[in-house]
Amino acid sequence: MRKYTTILWDLDQTILDFDKSMDYALRTSFARLGLDITDEIVARYAEINDSYWKRLELGEITKAEVLAGRFRTLFEELHITRYQVQDIAGIYQEALGSVAFFMDDSDTVVRRLKEAGYRQYVLTNGVNATQSNKMRISGLDQLMDGVFVSELIGYPKPMKEYYDACFAGLAGISREECLVVGDSLTSDMKGANNAQIAACWYNPRGAERRGDVAVDYEIRHLKEIYALLGLE
Repeated sequence: MRKYTTILWDLDQTILDFDKSMDYALRTSFARLGLDITDEIVARYAEINDSYWKRLELGEITKAEVLAGRFRTLFEELHITRYQVQDIAGIYQEALGSVAFFMDDSDTVVRRLKEAGYRQYVLTNGVNATQSNKMRISGLDQLMDGVFVSELIGYPKPMKEYYDACFAGLAGISREECLVVGDSLTSDMKGANNAQIAACWYNPRGAERRGDVAVDYEIRHLKEIYALLGLE
């Protein structure tokens, strides 16, 4: 069994339930602006949001274009004209960073790995202020050994340059002893491939693997990582 000493975690939808936070933030934002919202609107926003982040991963657009463009597209589809994008963007981002929900007993998993002596870091494409708030609220800031935010690094996952910058800050830690754990094939797994790091795909819904992404391990529940690390 390969010996891993360091876990590189994705944050949103791997350790923390981004979907639940997003639902809360969008509903809060619409309520603040006096706009009606339905489950269908939330679902459509989720699709639009995902498409914009995918374009960021491909290097087609910037983070600023993601943060504004997703609401511009939503407002256009809903024919909302009495508010501008900036009216909702700030409210939404603040609300998004004000709550944190754990995925799949992730807090238990992270605590056990810490007790077992594993180094753990968060790798995220999210907005720095938002992610910092969620780390603090959830207590992850006390459990993780560090956080690498693409916004501060200047390159997003899955770009090789992002991981090169991460390892520049991981003194004495080799890529061979690291394991990337994340839910996204196009961001986390593709990034691990680009950086030549072992990749563990967290796939709780049993989604079909697509594309040319290599996956070393696939788990449906985060506690399955114990077996990968020889903790059972």
